[in-house]
Amino acid sequence: MFPTNQYAMHSREKKIYKVTLAGSAVNAVLIALKFIAGILGRSSAMVADAVHSLSDFVTDIIVLVFVRISGKPHDKTHDYGHGKFETLATLIIGLILIGAGAGLMAGGISLVIDSLHGHSLPRPTWLALSVAAISVVSKEILYRYTIVWGNRLDSPAVVANAWHHRSDALSSIGAFVGIGGARMGFPILDPIASVVICLFILKAAYDVFKDAVDKMVDKSCDTETEEKIRDLICRQQGVVRVDELRTRLFGAKMYVDVEIAADGERPLRETHAIAENVHDCIEKEFPMVKHCMVHVNPADEEYYRH
Repeated sequence: MFPTNQYAMHSREKKIYKVTLAGSAVNAVLIALKFIAGILGRSSAMVADAVHSLSDFVTDIIVLVFVRISGKPHDKTHDYGHGKFETLATLIIGLILIGAGAGLMAGGISLVIDSLHGHSLPRPTWLALSVAAISVVSKEILYRYTIVWGNRLDSPAVVANAWHHRSDALSSIGAFVGIGGARMGFPILDPIASVVICLFILKAAYDVFKDAVDKMVDKSCDTETEEKIRDLICRQQGVVRVDELRTRLFGAKMYVDVEIAADGERPLRETHAIAENVHDCIEKEFPMVKHCMVHVNPADEEYYRH
């Protein structure tokens, strides 16, 4: 996790750009290779895989654009900053993944039906098979590189993009199996493999899309994290009890609102110091907390939640 000061935010944005640009460069090369191999190598699976890589390239551009927006500080029209723009980018990536997976699956099913009806499929060349193998290796390496930095930078958009790299690798595995099967005299293996791979793509798309939606609708953080926050608060000097604890996810960060009870006979300055200590401890112990609000209730009075 990185502290929320301007220098750290700028460094985070630069690293996200570096990771995403690396993926964009690899995707650009693969798109060209796949289209050439698909056309010259007589492989419809490789052409479809090229289209899938093209969608991957588009998501790189989306991340580059939206991360720059989300890194902007708060202004008059966005008092809480622009963090949700990164979540919006994740949402768009999820939709693209769903579209790419559904499109490839429809194409694969169509080819299976054609093959079962006796339609002959072209025999791919070694060029198509070789490019499929190169794509599998390069995209898996790119996935591992991107997912590590996505988690390290706590960037849902980069993590989502990493899964898109993985889906492209899975798509290339399907193309490799299909092309290899077609060269061995079993052309139907190509579309069957594509359909199976599309199931994995759609599963990854669902996970990415659901995570983005949860953050867009201010879903609370997980129960385990809330219990850890509650336990931390109760251990602070001067805190009698926790009356209420609320959390909400905001992009890659989290907001915390807490009401604590303290001795009502204490001077205002002392109860304020207790609240400040609780605030500082939460933000120090949980770096993903973007903002924490602490309210103090007198412990010797009945407290009702409205």
